[in-house]
Amino acid sequence: MKSISLSIVFLLSALTSFGQSGTNFSNEEVVEDLKYLYETLKDAHYNLYAYTTEQKFDSAYHKVKGAIHKDSLNLLETTNLYQRLISVVNNGHTEIDFPGQSYLEYAYGGGTVFPLEIAFEYDKALVRKNWSDIDEIKVGSEILSINGMAMPEILSKIYPQVSAERTYFKNAKIEMYSFPRYYWQVFGQQDDFRIEIVSGETVNNYLIKAVSALDGFEMKRTEVITGARNLKFIGASAYLNPGGFGGDEDKYRRFIDSAFLEIKDRKSKNLIVDLRNNSGGNDSFSDYLVSYIADKPFKWTSGFTLKTSKFLKEHTRQHNDTTAVYFQKILTHKNGEIYDYEFDEYQPQPKQKRFVGKVFVLVNRQSHSQSAVTAAQIQDYNFGTIVGEETGDYPSLYASQFQYVLPNTGIPVKVSKGYIVRVSGSTAEQGVIPDYFIKDHLLDEDDEILNGLLKKIEKKY
Repeated sequence: MKSISLSIVFLLSALTSFGQSGTNFSNEEVVEDLKYLYETLKDAHYNLYAYTTEQKFDSAYHKVKGAIHKDSLNLLETTNLYQRLISVVNNGHTEIDFPGQSYLEYAYGGGTVFPLEIAFEYDKALVRKNWSDIDEIKVGSEILSINGMAMPEILSKIYPQVSAERTYFKNAKIEMYSFPRYYWQVFGQQDDFRIEIVSGETVNNYLIKAVSALDGFEMKRTEVITGARNLKFIGASAYLNPGGFGGDEDKYRRFIDSAFLEIKDRKSKNLIVDLRNNSGGNDSFSDYLVSYIADKPFKWTSGFTLKTSKFLKEHTRQHNDTTAVYFQKILTHKNGEIYDYEFDEYQPQPKQKRFVGKVFVLVNRQSHSQSAVTAAQIQDYNFGTIVGEETGDYPSLYASQFQYVLPNTGIPVKVSKGYIVRVSGSTAEQGVIPDYFIKDHLLDEDDEILNGLLKKIEKKY
């Protein structure tokens, strides 16, 4: 039996201890936690109204509160309500995650899902994977409607469950967690689906059956975010995927050390660093990677500021090492104060260990958080050439997340307490823009970005 699977493992690792399983919450508990969420976001967020207004945020709070009519609500219902408040902030790092625990219970209980996975490109919803029993539905076809509802309307009902700065990033997150899961979250279980699809210039209508969430969906797919580390050699080029910037840092450094030793032994002329489908992580990981291609001391940001607050101080005392300088500063500044946190310059590796050939960095819309920041860092220092498509995440962003749980429901909340400015100092509200644009079509096994780059290398170098 295939391990259930990378998909389930991903959900479990990302959503550990998500709320109180199998429990219904009273109306009073849900209302109390909603108020707690509202107040803590206002107190702890670095700049709650960067992408919304106080009026819109307050209006969303009262609208959600007014929608709590039942005497008791389950975990999924409660999560859905709270997401509709936090998503109004329009900040990808201020979020309540997809309700993985509720989904797992549904899936293991025999639940079914929509059988077509979707990619979003140029305002179109394209079939990425087809696990239905109708082979005529071709990968790459555009879905116009499901059960009589046009795709723009469907997405307008899903977007309030997704925290992101813009539609491009919301769509990337829906791709990441998968459209069938989000469709289930918003519309519930359905036995079949009437779909309208256009392929070429032909519009066709199909009636497709739901598939088992486990055997028909999760067991057949892999996650968009994989985290796999890999080194291989393609002609004169070394290809290095460092994986996510988190986990066991000593193990990560050993991998990077050995990779660059082998790259040097092979006398590779070009280095391709793959930051696509990367969840991001910690700057100490990414800086260690960059130290092998840098020719001068560097930083990962031109400005890093934090906001402390009464709530953050209480959280820090309970959960962090207050002898560390980083956390001491949170405690010593006044409530509500925004202050600079300085990072020392990071030193490059000795020249005999560094890679000194041509460096190319692959990115796509699934280059998240620290991976987008790292791509921008490499671009701004001219340490390498960026290839691919615009990242979903901004490289200058409200981030430096901390997480707490709501007291009655146990639902985890992630909040941005800091602001990061890319090395160039630009705060433009856009992702990392590649030097060479190549679309990552359908996020599938056809690697347009890598293959396109290899063709450019072949012609130019």
